[in-house]
Amino acid sequence: MVLAVLVGLTVLAAAWIGIRGALAYGHLRDAQTAAVAARASLADPATAADAIAEISAETAAAHRLTSDPVWRAAEGMAWIGPQLRAVSTVAASLDDVAGSALAPLVDVASSFSVDSLAPVDGRIDLAAFTALEEPAAAGAAGVRDAAAALDGLDRPALLAPLRDAVDEVSDLLDEVQVGAGALARATALIPGMLGADGPRNYLILFQNNAEWRSLGGIPGAVALLSTDDGRMSLAAQESSGDFPTYDTSVLPLGPEVQGIYGERPGRWIQNVTQVPDFPLAAQLAQEMWARGHDGQRVDGVIAMDPVALSYLLEATGPVELPTGDVLTSENAVPLLLNEVYLRYENPSDQDDFFALAAASVFDALSTGGFSPADLVSALARAGDERRLLLWSAHEDDQTLLADTTLAGGLPRTDADVARFGVYLNDGTGSKMTYYAGADTAVAWASCAAGPRGVTGQAELTVTVRNDAPADAATLPDYITGGGSFGIPPGVARTVGYLYLPTGFSLADATMSDGSGFGGGVHDGRRVLTFSVDLAPGESATATVRADTAEPSASVLEVVQTPGVTASAVPAAACGSAAP
Repeated sequence: MVLAVLVGLTVLAAAWIGIRGALAYGHLRDAQTAAVAARASLADPATAADAIAEISAETAAAHRLTSDPVWRAAEGMAWIGPQLRAVSTVAASLDDVAGSALAPLVDVASSFSVDSLAPVDGRIDLAAFTALEEPAAAGAAGVRDAAAALDGLDRPALLAPLRDAVDEVSDLLDEVQVGAGALARATALIPGMLGADGPRNYLILFQNNAEWRSLGGIPGAVALLSTDDGRMSLAAQESSGDFPTYDTSVLPLGPEVQGIYGERPGRWIQNVTQVPDFPLAAQLAQEMWARGHDGQRVDGVIAMDPVALSYLLEATGPVELPTGDVLTSENAVPLLLNEVYLRYENPSDQDDFFALAAASVFDALSTGGFSPADLVSALARAGDERRLLLWSAHEDDQTLLADTTLAGGLPRTDADVARFGVYLNDGTGSKMTYYAGADTAVAWASCAAGPRGVTGQAELTVTVRNDAPADAATLPDYITGGGSFGIPPGVARTVGYLYLPTGFSLADATMSDGSGFGGGVHDGRRVLTFSVDLAPGESATATVRADTAEPSASVLEVVQTPGVTASAVPAAACGSAAP
């Protein structure tokens, strides 16, 4: 009789769990359908509120069905227990995100309009950002906790269909986590940066991609941006020629940096972006500005290039300059990086043109005559391509920036991705890299996946080209360098710095022209340096092979100097075909 009762209870429990599991599955699928249908309209907070409410109702029902005592008890059983625990964890995580993390944020955001980002009478209303800050931070924390709960599951113990479903939900939460984290950082940063707590000053470095530096190009022009209670103004504009050459570095560079780059980054404003570490570049620029402006220490440093400016012009539309030129998203790059040198022989006239262009675009932005949505897209694109960099002298702000592409830090290797760095610099003293190009590829030469990660050998190839016309020697001296540094006009010298991912060791490195490499170590990363002189039509290739000294992430990526054109390097996963 006892055995019969136990068998009966077991059958009833199995039926109970099976029925509730099937119902929970239906609710989760309905939630997924609602999420897919709503994705396209989630940019509208009012529509998002209704969508999140519908999704939350479905996930709440699934959570209730998979959290009763019978279900919980069954989670302790062998084999079936991990499967049930996975289902209940997915249901609870999604319910926490839809019902607890995002719903309050969407409620507040429903009263927010992206049009409020546009200045009115020269001022941006900061109240909207302040209202979003707390729910945005709570939402980001909720999504982060939900993602962590899924990461804690024993995935190898799951049946393949369930494991695939958990992976799918985990990927979804990772995607939501990126957006939620970005919103939380933005709402925490923007009010203070725009002077909500008092006036601030930011030094803007306009990088010139026609003369490569690791982070983009030389800072050819600078401006001082002042903010106060949402108002912005250009307080000063100067040329890099207004800065002196310092006898020694304005700040200590440390033995590793100095061993690779010498003291050049700390002696010339044009070279502060030579080290591919924007926090260091920004502090060097801050110190140089202070030395030339009665000790004024800016609150932060912003770097952008003409390509990023062209993205902003997609939001503002064409901008007419006092010279009569009309600056557009299509002509900004060739006009600012090449045509201006053909038009004006005198460098001071070139600097004046750059200043006019920057001031005119700023005026268009400050008057509010633009599409705020397009502006946000332009800024996001520039940030993703590392054409927009930001450093803050305020520690709390810099902490929020540290793990973003805006921070412009050294290439970071984590559990998911191993990152190489490919940084190119002009050594001609010219504007010849407007005609230069770089083709970069990365792949696993061999790899094997193990329980702690991937081991094997990665291969990086970097081909540098001089695509200048055959008669490049006849171009103006300001473009060719005029033979400075002993380099014939028309020839382009490129200096490269190749960073291996953290945890990788050098196996082999060759240059197609037979030259060798220098290098060193920078913050735990092996660095290889090379220099090539290329006549028009010539190219040279560096090939580097690196072994995993310890188990690594399975995906390889490259962080590369942004050039005149966007050129993303495809990632390579272990097991995928080489490009």
